[in-house]
Amino acid sequence: MLHSRFLTKAGVHLAAATAFSLAGFAAASAETKWDMPTPYGDSNFHTQNVAAFAEDVKEKTGGSLTIQIHSAGSLFKHPEIKNSVRKGLAPIGEVLVSRLSNEDAVFGVDSVPFLAPSYDQAWRLYQASKPALEEKLGEQGLQLLYAVPWPPQGIYAKKEVTNAGDLKGLKFRAYNAATERMAQLAGAVPTQVEVPDIPTAFSTGRVEAMITSPSTGANSKAWDFLSHYHDTQAWLPKNMVIVNKRAYDGLTDAEKSAVLDAAEIAEKRGWEASKVETKTKTNVLIENGITVVKPSKQLIQDLAAIGETMAAEWQEQAGDAGAAVLETYKN
Repeated sequence: MLHSRFLTKAGVHLAAATAFSLAGFAAASAETKWDMPTPYGDSNFHTQNVAAFAEDVKEKTGGSLTIQIHSAGSLFKHPEIKNSVRKGLAPIGEVLVSRLSNEDAVFGVDSVPFLAPSYDQAWRLYQASKPALEEKLGEQGLQLLYAVPWPPQGIYAKKEVTNAGDLKGLKFRAYNAATERMAQLAGAVPTQVEVPDIPTAFSTGRVEAMITSPSTGANSKAWDFLSHYHDTQAWLPKNMVIVNKRAYDGLTDAEKSAVLDAAEIAEKRGWEASKVETKTKTNVLIENGITVVKPSKQLIQDLAAIGETMAAEWQEQAGDAGAAVLETYKN
């Protein structure tokens, strides 16, 4: 009997220990941590917005979902981020939308020069193109959470540019298919250079001009290697935050809701921050000796002509989906 009672007590203790262990496992598994690669440094307003998004997610989920940000390409370089999320190597990430235009032209609509050269127009274009973006991402097991524009793009050079001919033969920094094509149409020589490499590329003569935002110019300390910024407001390219669909589907309903709520807040906050960034960083350029030029009528006409060519090419590449986007945007 003693032996029997001992076994019974042992069984009770074993069952209790097992239950405790399972409870501990359940508690541990209820806490999810996502690693999030981003392309830009911590001082960049996009990265700061992502950080606020991560804080919102943590607060709204009571800490059951946390997002660890790996900025400045420290986990995956910019060209690798989208595929790392698609493959599940990272559950969430940030990427420049137009970097994907080689996969599908729909991703390049926000980088067609002068198609949507203001914040109001850029928002309308985003709403018109969002269903197509979501469909293309969905086909790859990805989900769009939110998108935020950069400030309008302007031309940086070592002299004043009064017409497109002034760019002929210059080594022109490209960061996506649209900037590469624009350089070609202007007679410049496109050279692929990522943001962190801009100062070195200019100082070594690898590039001589570029089109980018006041943010990138100020963050790169453009005054160290060039003298003029032309406020052409050519387009407002967007960054987007995407999530692996399987990772998202693995969340609880409450966590999913928290992520979507935080994303909606981040999008609104990001668009407003971009407007502030435009003014602030343009002033930083001026304060550091950059001559900010209102573009000549000839330069605007030349760039607009290039934009018309690129818009026609884009619509042809994008096919029915592209035509639908433009029809919705223009109506």
